[in-house]
Amino acid sequence: MIDSKIFCMCLQSHHLDNIKKLKYTPVGLGKNNFSSEWLKDSTGLNISQKNSYYGEYTFYYWFWKNLLEELEDNTWIGFTGYRYHWSQENSISSDKLNKIVNKENFMKYVLKKIPKEWENTDVVLGEKINVNNWKLSKILKHAKKKFILNPSYFLKSNQSIKLHFDIFHGEGLLDKAINVLDKSERNDFKEFVTNENSFNRENLFFCRSKKIMNDYFISIFNWLEKCENIFGFDLKGYSKTRIYAFLAERYLSYWFNKHTKPFTWPIFFYDTNVNKIEIK
Repeated sequence: MIDSKIFCMCLQSHHLDNIKKLKYTPVGLGKNNFSSEWLKDSTGLNISQKNSYYGEYTFYYWFWKNLLEELEDNTWIGFTGYRYHWSQENSISSDKLNKIVNKENFMKYVLKKIPKEWENTDVVLGEKINVNNWKLSKILKHAKKKFILNPSYFLKSNQSIKLHFDIFHGEGLLDKAINVLDKSERNDFKEFVTNENSFNRENLFFCRSKKIMNDYFISIFNWLEKCENIFGFDLKGYSKTRIYAFLAERYLSYWFNKHTKPFTWPIFFYDTNVNKIEIK
């Protein structure tokens, strides 16, 4: 069996038994109490106090500063959570899995071992999600004025990552963030969000190169720290409060596709917190 270590990030401790049955490593995020069986992003060198804003990235920071150097290279390191799960196979798309996975068949579809298809890559990202499939009802609700002033947006080819971010997270905020990005990445990332209409879903990945992970964490955390000087932490509403996580999600897709040759793999949504799934 290929060596691997999969970290499952959670906000509540009642997921522990399920995580242990999957043989993942349980990770507790944020302020809630977790037993000694959990890795906690509030120990060691950490930014746990930012979890409400950074999401998964408070653990990524903890992992980078406290654990990465101790791990063996060429071991698959993966990250997952209690709502988004890697599929065991790639024969069914993420969107279809979202519709068919339920309490009874969850264990059939969730990732339990590293697939053979990953042998020729060092990085695996979630299957891409499109942002250019706007329904008329969504346009009328969220972007009526913007689309009327620029009718070209009705063309799917013009519905970019940047347009989507401007509408759902704040006009011009992505531009402000890009302006403080390191010069070596700034123009390429701007081109990516302006011209692309899809990105790899969720803030999750697998990687078996310590150097690649270290390079990525240096780049993303240097950028997010600069973004704090722009946006701060007096943020209201889900789309604004978690702006650092939303910025990171787009950047993760850009950075790994630029600097590596990633393999994409289905990630499906099933909220084990809401559905109280108990793995058999």
